[in-house]
Amino acid sequence: MMEKGIVHYGVGESIDAYMFIKSSVKGIASNGKPFLTLYLCDKTGEIEAKLWDISDEDEKNYSPESTVKLSGEVQNYRGRSQLKIRNIRLTNENDSVNLSELIPTAPISQDIMADKITQYIFEMRNPNIQRVTRHLLKKHYQDFLTYPAATKNHHEFMSGLAYHVVSMLDLAKGIAALYPNLDKDLLFAGVILHDLGKVIELSGPISTSYTIEGNLLGHITIMVNEIGKAADELGIQGEEIMVLQHLVLSHHGKAEWGSPKPPMIREAEVLHYIDNLDAKINMLDRALERVKPGEFSERVFALENRSFYKPMFQK
Repeated sequence: MMEKGIVHYGVGESIDAYMFIKSSVKGIASNGKPFLTLYLCDKTGEIEAKLWDISDEDEKNYSPESTVKLSGEVQNYRGRSQLKIRNIRLTNENDSVNLSELIPTAPISQDIMADKITQYIFEMRNPNIQRVTRHLLKKHYQDFLTYPAATKNHHEFMSGLAYHVVSMLDLAKGIAALYPNLDKDLLFAGVILHDLGKVIELSGPISTSYTIEGNLLGHITIMVNEIGKAADELGIQGEEIMVLQHLVLSHHGKAEWGSPKPPMIREAEVLHYIDNLDAKINMLDRALERVKPGEFSERVFALENRSFYKPMFQK
């Protein structure tokens, strides 16, 4: 196995490693010949690669969720790292490689994250909010612990959804300590539920894509329906249900960011900022992880295509 991960290779360095194909897109080059754009990953992250002059067999072999052994060099293409492949082959039973070694995963174990979230629910004082939150988490528990939070941009790794929620809960706890007027039960429930619809919106933890429901409804609409169903099943009637639905509906903040409603409840406004902050820090951390002090990162598309500088004094 490679001693360092893909994100730690600089431009001009050679690679000889096992990698996992997250996705594979066929294109036609200017000379009329077909090629594949491969998105390859290991435990640390991913890199784009081009496979030129492909055959039908290449297209079949190098499909998503395949594990490959390859060699090549990291190049700079339009400000981004790209892998120039020299040799590539599918792995076989003689290769001592385990898929789990190649899948990017949250830095905290599922057990620790599950314990933390259970504790936050246990501390809720409002019985309606607590029961709905517990019911929905229990209903989608296994998927919640393994799914990513997105297909790209932030927390797009195995268990990324739970990691995003745990980070946001700790952030919410700190903010609620500074602003004691905030309703902690509502804020914590909003954090736990805001992206839970992604277990239906997305296909799974590996080679993640959008489901039919994901494309037609989206995680916000899915979760608003789920909260309503949970209230019916539990026989709960109360304003809390509508308010929880509003937190989910408004957490993207603005219509142009996919929010059906802007935040109109204090805790909804706070939830939006916590969500945004945690997503952006996750993007920044991973963009800067591959940057040496004194250099700029690749452009981060989801952060207005900005490059970020790592100061010389930050090791």
